[in-house]
Formats: sequence, C-alpha cells, structure tokens
Amino acid sequence: MPSKFHLYQLSVQSPKGDISYLQKFFLMYVGGRAPLHLQEDFCGTALLSTEWIRTDARRTAIGLDLDLESLEWCLENNLSKIGADGYSRMLLFHGNVLQPMESRLVKQKFTNLVHGLDLNSNNGTGSNSCKQMGLADSKCLANLTMSEADFPARDIICAFNYSCCCLHSRKDLVLYFRHVRSVLSERGGIFVMDVYGGISSERKLRLQRKFPSFTYFWEQDEFDIISRQTRISLHFQGGKKQMMRYAFTYHWRLWSIPEIKDCLEEAGFKWVHVWMRECQIPSQVETPRSITPTGT
Repeated sequence: MPSKFHLYQLSVQSPKGDISYLQKFFLMYVGGRAPLHLQEDFCGTALLSTEWIRTDARRTAIGLDLDLESLEWCLENNLSKIGADGYSRMLLFHGNVLQPMESRLVKQKFTNLVHGLDLNSNNGTGSNSCKQMGLADSKCLANLTMSEADFPARDIICAFNYSCCCLHSRKDLVLYFRHVRSVLSERGGIFVMDVYGGISSERKLRLQRKFPSFTYFWEQDEFDIISRQTRISLHFQGGKKQMMRYAFTYHWRLWSIPEIKDCLEEAGFKWVHVWMRECQIPSQVETPRSITPTGT
C-alpha cells in the first residue's frame, strides 16, 4: 500500500479549497493587500503550505508540527516537487505549538536551499539576515530555532483538521492562541481554525469513503460527556487483504464555540467570526458540523 501520509492527503485534505477560504477571509476582514506570509500549525505533511507557495512566487510559508516523520515525508514528497525555489520560501519546524520558539528547523539538504537563492541579492529576500525567509547559507540554517530566525510577520496562521482538539486544557488553548496572536502582522492578520462539532460528534461513529484505489475509514469511540473527550482512529484498506488499521489515532477534547471564543478574546483577539457548514453523511440522520472560527 502507499504511505499512510499519501493516503491521508487524498482522503481528508483539500489545499486549494482551504487557500480559497483563507484568501476570502483575509480580504474580508483585513483587506488592502494580498496575503503573502502563511504559518500552518499542526501542519503534518504541510500539503497546504506547499500549495500556498506553489501558487504565487512571492509567498512564504512556515510549518510547525510535533511529528518529525510527517515533516520529513513532506520534504521528500511534497516540497521536493516545487523545486529549489520552494526550499527557499518554506521552512518546516519540529516542535510543540505551546513552545513554538523552541522548535527546530527540520534538517534539509543545504544544497537545495542555497540553489534557490541569489546569494548576491540586495533586494531584501536573500541576505544573511534570514529576512523574508531568504536563509542564504548553511550557517544561518544549522540548528536554527524559530526564536533565532527573523521571519516576516504572518498574514495568516491556520490550524486545520480539528487540530486544536489535541489541546485538552483551557490553559493550553489560551497559551496557544497567545503565541499565534504574537506573530501576526501588525498591519493586520487573521488566525483561522476549524472545530469538530454537531450531534454526531458526541457519540460512537464509524464512517467510510471509497476512493478508486482504497477505502478510508473514520472510527470514533464513545464520547465522554464529563471530560468531553473522545478517540478518533483512521484506517485505510487497499484491497481485501491490505488493511492499514490505526494509521492515525487522535485523542481529542471537543471544544464548544463559546469556549473557543472566550479563549481567543482572553488571548487578545479583537474579533471572532464563526462560519458553519453542514457535512452531509450518507446513512446518518445527524450531520456533524465543521465550524471555522476566524480571529483577527
């Protein structure tokens, strides 16, 4: 079977659609300029970031995730398709979103990075200052932490695929939101996240979706109404005897919209906007809702 990361991207991700929404939200709530600098938290294989820089040569992206394996898979399978220029405009950091400044740059082939840069450029995009993601030499890159790098302030920060459900305490949620707020552009920026909710999110559930070469399964355990926690497992089947069980398993705390709004406001966000979309699920009476709060 293909890699679990490849199957995950085919099953649950839609980077072009996500970027369309991000641009729409930015122009709606900030406006006045095109968004260029993205940070994708809980980025996994950073497919969204890769698509972000691919569609506009001016764009930069930062990806942050705790899973080193998925980040390295991105370098070999996603970012490699962009070419050397992509390596100069997108960096992946391995670390915890609750301690982002301590996260470390995922090791890349410095030759790939240097080839994508004009080392003699004085246009502010390729100097040794690390500004505008122009990390011009290996000395600048070696063992780099996020706190040591001088990145452009982010126009957009996102946390998709219900990733904030991985934070189980209110204290951690507020702390994360404060980190996000601190690196948004002073000229105006937005934070966009999605939230898992609706009636079906609070009960045992098993769904499947067939693709041409495999079947994707979503399995949700019983919901604990006291802790508001549940476990989600993703499985893939490539044939009658090709079953990849528990390819991904998540322990989630389901946050309500009022809880998230309170945490965002406590973290310093001025406005919180909620967008709701019903997800149609065959053979299910209830429909879970994908809820997208945007903070500015």
